[in-house]
Amino acid sequence: MTGTTRSTGSGDTTAAAGTATPRILVVGSGPTGLLLAGDLATAGLPVTVIEKRPHGISNLSRAFVLHARTLEQLDARGLADDLESAGQPLDRLRLFGRLTVDLSALPSRYRHLLVLPQYEVEKALERRAVEAGAGFRYETELVGLTQDADGVTVEVRGPEGRTETLRAAYVVGADGMRSAVRQAVGLPFPGRSVIRSVVLADVRLAEEPPTVLTVNAVGDAFAFLAPFGDGYYRVIGWHRGRNVPDGEPLDLAEIKEITRLALGRDFGMHDARWMSRFHSDERQAPAYRVGRVFLAGDAAHVHTPAGGQGMNTGLQDAANLSWKLAAVAGGHADPALLDTYQAERHPVGRAVLRSSGGIVRLAMAKRPWTLAARGALTAFLDAVGPARRKVAGRITGIGYRYPAPRGAHPLTGARVPDVDLAGGGRLYEALRGGRFVLITPEPYEAGAGRAGRLAVARWASGRRTTLLVRPDGYAAWAADSAGQAQTEAALALHLGPATPTAPADPAAQAAPTPAAPAAPTAPSE
Repeated sequence: MTGTTRSTGSGDTTAAAGTATPRILVVGSGPTGLLLAGDLATAGLPVTVIEKRPHGISNLSRAFVLHARTLEQLDARGLADDLESAGQPLDRLRLFGRLTVDLSALPSRYRHLLVLPQYEVEKALERRAVEAGAGFRYETELVGLTQDADGVTVEVRGPEGRTETLRAAYVVGADGMRSAVRQAVGLPFPGRSVIRSVVLADVRLAEEPPTVLTVNAVGDAFAFLAPFGDGYYRVIGWHRGRNVPDGEPLDLAEIKEITRLALGRDFGMHDARWMSRFHSDERQAPAYRVGRVFLAGDAAHVHTPAGGQGMNTGLQDAANLSWKLAAVAGGHADPALLDTYQAERHPVGRAVLRSSGGIVRLAMAKRPWTLAARGALTAFLDAVGPARRKVAGRITGIGYRYPAPRGAHPLTGARVPDVDLAGGGRLYEALRGGRFVLITPEPYEAGAGRAGRLAVARWASGRRTTLLVRPDGYAAWAADSAGQAQTEAALALHLGPATPTAPADPAAQAAPTPAAPAAPTAPSE
C-alpha cells in the first residue's frame, strides 16, 4: 500500500470510467478539502482524499476566525452549534485603531465572528467526512496528472517511494498555495508577495488581553493576538524594518519587541512552544477549472490574513462546488453546471484579494498622504451606515451574491438568510444532507424522482413568494405568484424530472478540454 489508508465507506473504491457513480479525488485535507469530501460522500459518491502529510491534525494553523457566512454553511451541515460552543464569539472588529465594524446587526443568525483555531474546524469536518464514508490516503503525494474524455488519471507516490496510478471522473485540488494539482494542469499563479518576514508563535501570557481578539498597527509594527483555549495564544507580528528571509532564526525577544511596538505591551509572553516566519502573498489562478480538474481554497487564491477571510473563502468555494459536482456526477444535471463554479467564485476570490490587501495597506500606512486617506476613509465609514454595512458584508461573506440570468427575479443569486419555516423548522436545518429547499405559500408535492434531493417547506409567515434555495443557501429561482406549471418547470430545470430516470453517464458528458475562462462578473452586494 502506498500510504496510510483510512476509510469507513466506499471512498477508496476505484470506480471505472463510465459508471453511474464515478470516484472523485480530492487532493488536500485542509478545511476546504474536508468540507468537499464530506459533502460528496454525503451525496453517495465514492470520494477519496489524498494528503501528503501523515494523519493527524496539526495545530500550527494560521486561521483563527469563522465569519457569519461560513457559520451558516456549517449550520447547513449540522456542525455550527458544536463549533460555537468551542470558540469565542466577537461581535465587533476594530480596524486602523479607530474604526469599529459592528457585527451585532448582521442579517444572520450569527451576528458575530467566532475566534476558533483552524484545527478545531478540521477535526469537525474530518469526523463528518469519515462518518459519511469518504476514504483517506495519507502520506500520499500527487506527482502526475493527465485527463481525457472519460476521466482523470493521477499518479501518486507513497511513503516508501512507490508510485501508483489512480483513476477518477473528477479531481479537486485543495492542496494549498504550492498546489501540485494547479502545477500539473499548467495554470499560472500570478501575483506578488505583499508582506515579508511575518512572525508567528504560540505563547503563554502572564497578563490576559482586554479583548478576545487583540489587533493593532502603529507606525512600523503590526501585531495580532488570539487564544487557543488551552492557555496558549497565537501571536502574529510584522515590523517594516525587519525584512529578512523566512529561514532567518527567530527568537521570543523579537516577537515580544514587535508586540510591544504595536500593542503597547507584550502581556508577559513566555514559554513559546512554536515559532516561525512566513511571507504573505496575493495571488489568484486565472481559472478555477481546467476540464475535469478544479481548484479550491488556497490552491486557487491566496491573500493577506487581514480580516481573517482566507479559510472562510476556501470553505465557501467548497460549498459552491460540492453540490454541483454531486449533481453532475450523479446524473442529475448537465455538465455545463460545473462552469458556474468559475463564474461565481472567481469574482469573489478577486474581491477578497482587494479587500484584505486594502486593509493591510491602510493599516500599515506611513506616508502623510496615505495616513490622510486612511483618516478620511475611517471618518466616512463611521458616519455613513450603508458604507459600514457594506464593509461588514464583504468581510463576513454575507454581502456577496452570484450573477443571475437577465430578467430573473431580484432574489435569484442572492444569499438566503436562515428564515423560519412552518412547523417550527429553519431553512438551514432543511438544507442538511445537501438538498435543495423549495419554500412555498401552499403545499406542493415534490415528485418521486427528487426524493432525497429536495425538501419542500412552507413559509412560517404569510409571504407569497415561491423560492427555490440551492444546497449552498443561494436562491436558484423565485417567483412572486408562481403556478403549479411554473414551479414544476423551475424544478425540472434545476433538479431534473419529477419521475425517476436512469442516470446519464457523467464521465462521458464532461468536456475533455478546457475552455478559455470567461471574464468574471464582479460580485454585487
